[in-house]
Amino acid sequence: MLKLSYILLFIVLWSIILLVVNAAMKKTNVESKRRQKYLTICTLIIGAWFGIQHLTIESGFYSTLDLPPRIPLFMILPLFLFTFTFLFRKRSSAVLNAIPTPIPIFYQSFRAVIEVLFYYTFLQGILPEQVTFSGANYDVLLGISAIPMGIYALRKTANKKLLIAWNIIGIGVVGFAAFTFITSFYFPSFWGISATTISLKFAHYPFMLLPSFFMPSAIFVHVMSIIQLSNQLKNENINAPNNSGIEKSLVH
Repeated sequence: MLKLSYILLFIVLWSIILLVVNAAMKKTNVESKRRQKYLTICTLIIGAWFGIQHLTIESGFYSTLDLPPRIPLFMILPLFLFTFTFLFRKRSSAVLNAIPTPIPIFYQSFRAVIEVLFYYTFLQGILPEQVTFSGANYDVLLGISAIPMGIYALRKTANKKLLIAWNIIGIGVVGFAAFTFITSFYFPSFWGISATTISLKFAHYPFMLLPSFFMPSAIFVHVMSIIQLSNQLKNENINAPNNSGIEKSLVH
């Protein structure tokens, strides 16, 4: 049941991503065939990514805690580089800016769910306690806060600088969670854990969905939201002088 929960969460999140992107493309008048082609390509790419990582996992490449740490270098780092490169190039994309502002914020609520899964994974002896909310991982709080922040973002008067700050904090929380994971596995003495108690059962799917999808997707959506909100602020600043000028002309 625990493994199935990881898989179901991935299916739900990927479905949400495809639905949101499709709706944004439809909103920007992208024709149906192009939308289907784009979504199919995205699905094939992520399928290929999981396929490569599965083969790498089964080869035993990740089943070692020797340094340098292989999972951060060969699984997490490439996805972070992709995130910043892709979103930087697409920062002015009409599709990106057509996504409703609250959706990327609501998306982060999945982190409260994943933290519950982590706790049960810990109870089965697969994860150390430090990476759960009963240890040193506070990601669950960010996931819970995504609900009220998303509701706040529904308001037309929502302070975009506040939403940007929340996203930045969210990235920081992900960073600390990653630090907790890496040190718990590769430097267990940092937390006073014996290396003999560390289980390598985590280095298999579906648990490896965390570094290969869940965590990188949280960062991707945070960065996307920051870019989107920053674009909105720029547009507001550009239009502000024009509006004030119109008001003055009406007065005079």
